[in-house]
Amino acid sequence: MQARFHDAWAKLPASLQSALEPIMSANDFPAMLTADQVKAVKSNSGLDDDALAFALLPLAASCALTPVSNFKVGAIACGISGNLYFGANMEFSGTPLQQTIHAEQCAVTHAWLHNEASLVSITVNYTPCGHCRQFMNELNSGTDLHIHLPNRPASTLGQYLPDAFGPKDLNITTLLMDPVDHSYTLSNADDLTQAALEGANHSHAPYSNSHSGVAVETAEGIIYTGRYAENAAFNPSLPPLQAALIMANMSGKDYLPIRRAVLVEGQHSMLSQWNATQATLAALGCSDVKRVTF
Repeated sequence: MQARFHDAWAKLPASLQSALEPIMSANDFPAMLTADQVKAVKSNSGLDDDALAFALLPLAASCALTPVSNFKVGAIACGISGNLYFGANMEFSGTPLQQTIHAEQCAVTHAWLHNEASLVSITVNYTPCGHCRQFMNELNSGTDLHIHLPNRPASTLGQYLPDAFGPKDLNITTLLMDPVDHSYTLSNADDLTQAALEGANHSHAPYSNSHSGVAVETAEGIIYTGRYAENAAFNPSLPPLQAALIMANMSGKDYLPIRRAVLVEGQHSMLSQWNATQATLAALGCSDVKRVTF
């Protein structure tokens, strides 16, 4: 089992430990449970869907990276497939706080990058901030998304974000987690650049049409890909680098050091991710960063 889970694991009921052990004992546990695994864990532990999501929150929070706040938040996103995706807040020393990833953003993006079609609910150990409520309002689940918090009745996103401003106000019909393929191509692209291009082709940027993707390669040679996720309110948009870092962190392997990275974006796009990507990666100790345009 990955060392980051040890403390939270020790506090789980024995019945849940027994149910989860075959899944979480693997060092490559990807911080998610498939629908079949969820079914098995519920059967073996006696927990229902809601109780299981709450019970998993301490494990999700164990994935948090909090050098600034030392405040760990966990989230569990339930996909329409029945899969459960862990999420946790992520902070990066030496970067502006705007580069921080919130737990809800992490769980949502984790599900999106696994090509989950839609989310049914998200369970969090602390109430979602306004930033996250707006971020989740971009989802194709809309305001019907169920929000579960400890010791509170389940509510919908619409109840947490009344009179919401979102994609429909701007006549946007393609929502976050809807399938898209922008079909950009590059010639003579290496594996890392091709991975970043794949991210750009599935990115969500209906407001600026500035599609972009990032791929990072770790010292172990593992490649993680991220996609840009734009938001109707603009500021809650998630950069593609952050999406790649989410996948690297959730994978359970050390995501630092990053050996090299590639940003792929449009040459004539209205917006560029280059400066922020380069600066954040420099703070993480990666200087081998390349920008490729289509």
